[in-house]
Amino acid sequence: MKNIIIAGASRAGKSTLAGKINEELNYFVINIDKLVATFGGAYPQLDIRLNWNREKTTNNIAPFLGHFLGLFSSADGHKFVLEGSYVNFEKILPVLQTYGIEELKNHFLCIGLVQNKKTVDEFVRDFKKYDTKDDWTHGFSDDDLKEIAEDVISFSRDMSEHLAKYGFTVYDTSIERERVLSQIVEDIKSML
Repeated sequence: MKNIIIAGASRAGKSTLAGKINEELNYFVINIDKLVATFGGAYPQLDIRLNWNREKTTNNIAPFLGHFLGLFSSADGHKFVLEGSYVNFEKILPVLQTYGIEELKNHFLCIGLVQNKKTVDEFVRDFKKYDTKDDWTHGFSDDDLKEIAEDVISFSRDMSEHLAKYGFTVYDTSIERERVLSQIVEDIKSML
């Protein structure tokens, strides 16, 4: 049984999908944001921090993710779904190769989530509608949310190309997100 990697753009539904997989397939969920927060608190000298410099954080956590995936991909009985957006497979894959993993899709179910069909205004609307106190964008002004939305749109497009390059099945959750996430769970069940 393959472990699962869910990667993609911010707000595309990675955590929601991981929760559905946990509920329906009993996979343990590992959230990269929580790993980043842990590294940021425990090892500040590594420059792995949330909501700071995405590229630097992504590059700095890559060796850890490579070793983590390599070690646990070969362990029997461990069913996990790793989810997050701090992934740079150009830096993770060389580490995985030391574990005999040449291509991700041969060892993991690779799911990519993006939102490439949303406008800035639609992102701002959704931030305001769905943000909770736990979301880092909670309470931001409309102007700040527009700036964040512009960054999210650019990142989502870049992430689409990155994920496709590494064999991920990429889903767009811009429209009918819940239906798309439910379909992904059904697709995963058929692949297992």
